[in-house]
Amino acid sequence: MADLAPETRIVLLAAGLVFLWALSLGVVKYAQIRQSPNAVAHPYIDIAHRSALLYAFAIGLIAVFAELSDWPTWVDLTAALVQIAFFVAAIASYQWHGLRRDTDNQLRDPSPAIGWFMVALIVGEIGGFAVLLAGFVHAWA
Repeated sequence: MADLAPETRIVLLAAGLVFLWALSLGVVKYAQIRQSPNAVAHPYIDIAHRSALLYAFAIGLIAVFAELSDWPTWVDLTAALVQIAFFVAAIASYQWHGLRRDTDNQLRDPSPAIGWFMVALIVGEIGGFAVLLAGFVHAWA
C-alpha cells in the first residue's frame, strides 16, 4: 500500500464509507420511486443521495489536502474530522426527513437550535478546510 499519512488513510476510509452510504441511498431512492404514484422519491431522500455522493468526493479532496499539509497529524485529522462530522450530520438529517416524509423544507420553521447548529457548521466546515489549506500553503512555501 502507498505510504500515506495516518490522517490520510482515516479520511480516505471516511470517503469510502460515505460513498457506500450514497450508493445505499440510491437503492432507497429507487425503492421510493417505484412505490410512488408519480415515480419520484421524497425530496429529502433525493437530497440525501446527491449530497452523500458529493460529500464523498469532497472528503477525498480533504484527504489530499491532509496528506499535503505541513501541520502535525493531530491538527490535520481534527480539521478533517470536524468537516466530515458536519457532512455526516447533514446527510443523516436529510435521510431522516426523507424516510419520515415529515417535511419538504427542514428550515421552514426551524427551532432556535438550528441557528446555532448552522453557525457551528459554517465555522467548522470553512475553518476546518482553511486549516488544511494553510497547511498545504505552508508546506509549499
